[in-house]
Amino acid sequence: MSNKPKPDDRRDNVNKIQENIDNTIKNYRLAEDMISLTDDEKTRRDLEEKNRRRLESLEGMKEEIRDEAEHAKRFK
Repeated sequence: MSNKPKPDDRRDNVNKIQENIDNTIKNYRLAEDMISLTDDEKTRRDLEEKNRRRLESLEGMKEEIRDEAEHAKRFK
């Protein structure tokens, strides 16, 4: 029995990345709402830190979409 790696299937990568972007934005906004409602300093700091990381992730995901779009152009 041979274990061959699956071929690189990039057909739906843009859709998956876009879904991750949408979910991250949704979570960012929910956290912003929670930050405005909480009086707990630790909770506020934790949520602000999570949102900082979310913004960094969004930049990376946007770059991934650009890479996927470039790949799709080259291999059409």
